[in-house]
Amino acid sequence: MSTLLLSHPACLNHLTPAGHPERPDRLRAIEQVLEDEKFQTLARVEAPRGSLDVVALCHPMDYVEAIQDASPTEGLVRLDADTAMSPGSFEAALRAVGGATLAVDEVMTGKAANAFVATRPPGHHTETARPMGFCLFNNAAIAARYAQKTHGAERAAVVDFDVHHGNGSQDIFWSDKSVMYCSTHEMPLYPGTGAIGERGEFNTVVNAPLSAGDGGAEFREAFETAILPRLREFKPDILIISAGFDAHTRDPLANLNLVEADYSWVTKKLMEVADTSAKGRVVSLLEGGYDLQGLSRSVAAHVSALMRG
Repeated sequence: MSTLLLSHPACLNHLTPAGHPERPDRLRAIEQVLEDEKFQTLARVEAPRGSLDVVALCHPMDYVEAIQDASPTEGLVRLDADTAMSPGSFEAALRAVGGATLAVDEVMTGKAANAFVATRPPGHHTETARPMGFCLFNNAAIAARYAQKTHGAERAAVVDFDVHHGNGSQDIFWSDKSVMYCSTHEMPLYPGTGAIGERGEFNTVVNAPLSAGDGGAEFREAFETAILPRLREFKPDILIISAGFDAHTRDPLANLNLVEADYSWVTKKLMEVADTSAKGRVVSLLEGGYDLQGLSRSVAAHVSALMRG
């Protein structure tokens, strides 16, 4: 069993306005770094197209259809100040969902040890019925719900180390005791949610905010003291990672100072939790990360750790 890498060329066809940080070059940079010899043993699969019914596990069908209907035949249409769609965006969003759910299939059936899904648009800001923050569908939330509905996972955990709080994931699972959502993020920063006191209806939301200027020491402490003990106690049957790499010190959109070694460390820590309660089942999904060098090197560190390298 090896680590599975899922992506799809259609994800390059989700175009954003000139100068927008969430751009196709992000995937090209990841593709390039994963061509290195040490990643030769990765099993590589093209992400299938997710079905609208699967998207509807977390989003009402009228929302899904509204996004489909908003899709332009040419040019760009803005859904909000940050979030735009091009003619290729809807297909890209469905590939991101399909990559996430195929990764769950492969990991839950033991065909892959774990998986990394390199797709875009990202997902963790999408609330139940609201696109925002570059996101159209909440891939991580859909993956967690899919693992429950299709593979009988009783408890799923979504762990989010993107520099921005995953308000969408928190919103979707706020009153669901079968899913734990844990997040480190910079505060105050977009979207303004994620205070420690936001705990969900059943105390299954764990927020560990960091401050501008914090680096690896503070990040690791947040995991060691706030997140990892709660995850061990929760004993998830599958662990979904919202893997954003924009807390990297080079990233232009935020002010945290993580480096590649921090991403390697946190990946290994989360794998230890998964080894204990979930037979090692980890599905990691790309979220943010906007400096191409910081992004590609951090992804390399993350995927190396998934490969137990």
